[in-house]
Amino acid sequence: MIRTERKVVELLRILKDQSEPIGAKRLSELMAERGFVLSDRAVQYYLRYLDEMGFTNKIGNHGRVLTERGRSETDKALVDDRTGFIISKLERLAFRSTFNPETGTGDVAYNLSLVPEERIDEVRAAFDAVIGAGYGFFSHYRVLDRDPRVPKGSVGLVTVCSITMDGVFQHHGIPVRVAYGGTLRVRDHQPVGFNDLIGYRGTTIDPLALFISSGLTSIGDLVGHGSGVALANIRQVPDSAEEQVTGLIRSLRDAGFVFPVTMGLEVFNAPPDPYRLSIVAYSGMNLAGRCRELGIPVATEIGAGNIPFSRIVDGN
Repeated sequence: MIRTERKVVELLRILKDQSEPIGAKRLSELMAERGFVLSDRAVQYYLRYLDEMGFTNKIGNHGRVLTERGRSETDKALVDDRTGFIISKLERLAFRSTFNPETGTGDVAYNLSLVPEERIDEVRAAFDAVIGAGYGFFSHYRVLDRDPRVPKGSVGLVTVCSITMDGVFQHHGIPVRVAYGGTLRVRDHQPVGFNDLIGYRGTTIDPLALFISSGLTSIGDLVGHGSGVALANIRQVPDSAEEQVTGLIRSLRDAGFVFPVTMGLEVFNAPPDPYRLSIVAYSGMNLAGRCRELGIPVATEIGAGNIPFSRIVDGN
């Protein structure tokens, strides 16, 4: 019940955030603020259940607190609750991406990176080097002049998110699945295989953000010498859609997109699928990853939203 009942998970979440005992009436009010309308009586029912499980403890007439067992179970339950959040977010962005590669109009999905204002020249040089070497996802980025999300002393940079590709496929009736994020090993300018792969459907954190923070890339070596480790994604589409997908990829490349690395029923050392065509593309996060390698503080929100394509390419 703890793992599957959303109301119980939300009660645990609220109790975990409290430093003092909290009663049923206040819990009912806080649950309502989160979209769960429960009477005091219903809350009391759930609390008795949690007491019996040893997850909560009643402190006289003051209310309940979590026990150590309850705190441990809450952490597990919240992890389960977050599993799938990343892929759901990306799927929503893909649905809202309306980009038409033939006309160059519509909205694309984007990532937003924040960097220190005094290091913007270094950042732009790093971005330009990665794009120039062909290890980005799109050939342009935009520096934000003014935006409420950019704090004072920082500069925002908008890059096209690869989820845009999914939106293009979907709007042409092609089912697409974001399968894996990984670190792709390149030797003498030729990709040879993945060092690491994480499936998007079973994770609570974006795999590419994890690889960057763990120092598992060597994008600088790749840009400078042709051998290194870059970030890449694998998407899968029905193999029967290969001809249509190939045509859309051609149109996307004409519009400034840089992919695929390769595609096929079997790609490098990734798990094969006899019925799905796997499409490997370098990630736009390679730009932010290179900055991290250079020691430049960068905070990136992957899949920050959707934006008109024209604002990326010409600032309109």
